[in-house]
Amino acid sequence: MTAYTATVTVRLKHGVLDPEAETTKGALKRLGFDLEDLRSADRFEIDLEADSADGARYRAGEMAERLLANPTIHDYDVEVDER
Repeated sequence: MTAYTATVTVRLKHGVLDPEAETTKGALKRLGFDLEDLRSADRFEIDLEADSADGARYRAGEMAERLLANPTIHDYDVEVDER
């Protein structure tokens, strides 16, 4: 078994209201920053052991599907690095 850190980034799907991002976007514009769009995201770092990076990615994906993200309104990405 090898030690991995899986990073799961969860964000709202395009078209889903994101009040936190809208508030932050407005504040950034008032500070003089010109931006087209902004979305908020949650990031989870999971330390786990697995036989391979693909195995760690699969397990982290299961965690995202079952608890960390709501597939109806969220998209998520999983990145895996060996520790």
